[in-house]
Formats: sequence, structure tokens, C-alpha cells
Amino acid sequence: MTETKNSNPLLVLMAAIALALLLGGGFLFYKNSKGVDDAGTATANAGAQADKAVAAAGMSASERAATEALVRVYILENPEIITEAVEILQQREQAKRLTSAGSTLTKPFAGAVAGNPSGDVTLVEFTDYSCGYCKGSVADVQKLIASDKSVRVIYRELPILAPASRDAARWALAAAKQGKHKAFHDAMFAVGPPNANSIQAAAQKARLDMARAANDAKSPEIAAEIDGNLAMMQQIGFNGTPTFVIGGQILEGALGYDALSAAVAKARKDAKAG
Repeated sequence: MTETKNSNPLLVLMAAIALALLLGGGFLFYKNSKGVDDAGTATANAGAQADKAVAAAGMSASERAATEALVRVYILENPEIITEAVEILQQREQAKRLTSAGSTLTKPFAGAVAGNPSGDVTLVEFTDYSCGYCKGSVADVQKLIASDKSVRVIYRELPILAPASRDAARWALAAAKQGKHKAFHDAMFAVGPPNANSIQAAAQKARLDMARAANDAKSPEIAAEIDGNLAMMQQIGFNGTPTFVIGGQILEGALGYDALSAAVAKARKDAKAG
């Protein structure tokens, strides 16, 4: 019985291409998400892995040089594979972040829901009443709820833009305790940026029990919910509002009805496939 060496050039080339993609894609991904210092670390680590793979394949220095030249030409002729590799890395990292949030993400504050409470797809929206883009998304979410009777919407108050945002968020959750979160949510965006007067106007428009709402808005329970949402933002890794989480997808910004509807369709398809 003799020991054999794997010298299949196609396999060696494929391995080298994979390593090159890891090196290039990893560099771009880390540079975009964590900064240049981490990108340098990623590059060094990928280089070390490449050295090990080359040694395991039994490649000579000339074979390695030739393969690297072929890989370089391949990447230059097909640069889109770098973008594809980065997207895959980002999707995997995104999935890890969502997994880390666990079931807490889709467990709403009682009453802060809309749509079908037993829907097969859940859309989680992080929102701030001082956010113009959030205001612009209200009609899109309403249209989605009206057109898709199997969508559940969970609202998560994320007051990050102004001190008054937190006051409005507290009142929104107080409204949720009265079963009127969506009524307050829609009214708050309709009356204008949050301040003492607009919050009171929205509460009245939503027909809240004002005394009860004022008392609930000061409760530790509501403060804890808001703080938990802020912590969740850090855990998932997004920076602004509106941010939508639909299935395994994180969508940031006012993307419009079509994008939300497509994301719901994808989440539904992925759930069936899984």
C-alpha cells in the first residue's frame, strides 16, 4: 500500500479560487462592518489558511504562482463573484445576529401588534415617532396588512432621534395596554413630530383613557420594554429607523410596499422550503 498525493489541477484550482474569494470577500466584509484593522486581521488569517491548503495539496512554488495567476485573471474577468461572496458572508452574519436575538424578537409587547395575530409571516418594525421615513412607511405597512391577510405586524418602539421620541414611545405602549396601539401609532404620525401637545392630540384621537395612559406611560414595565428594544438594536446590529425584520431578512429604511411585500413572500417561501 503506497501513499498517494492529490495533484488534480482542477481540484487545486477550485480550492485556490475558494481561498481567494475568502480572502477578498472577507477583506471587504470586515472592512465595511468593523474597520480596516479587522480587515488586516482577516487577510492575515486567510493567508495562513491558504498556506496550509497549498502545503496539504503538495503544490510547488511554481505551481502555486501559476494557480494564483489563473485565479487573478478569473476574478478580474468575473468580478461579480466577489460581490456574491460578500453578500453570502453578510447573510450568514445577519442570520447569526437574528438567531442571537432569539424568540424575544417576535414576542410583542402585549397589544403592540396589527394584522393577523396568527399570521404565517411576522413583520417586526422598529420605529421612532420623530422619524420622517417611519412616517412615510405607515401607508406601506397599512397597505401590506390590507392586501395580505396572513401577515402579523409587531411594532417595536425605538426612540433614538429625540428626547420627545421616548415620551411618544411610552404613550404608544400605554395605548397598547388599552388595546389601541395602532390607533395611537397612526394618529401620532398623522399629527406631526412628537411634543407634549401632539402626544396629547394623538392620545385623544386614539380615544385613550387619558388618566390611565398617563400613569402607565411612567411604569417600569414600559421603560423596560423600550430599553429592551434599544438593546435588541445593538444585538441585531442595525443603526436607524425604520428597520424591518421579516423572516431572516433585515431591511433598513423606507423601502416601499413592493419591497416589503416581496420580503414577506420570500419569508413565506423560505419557511415552506425549510
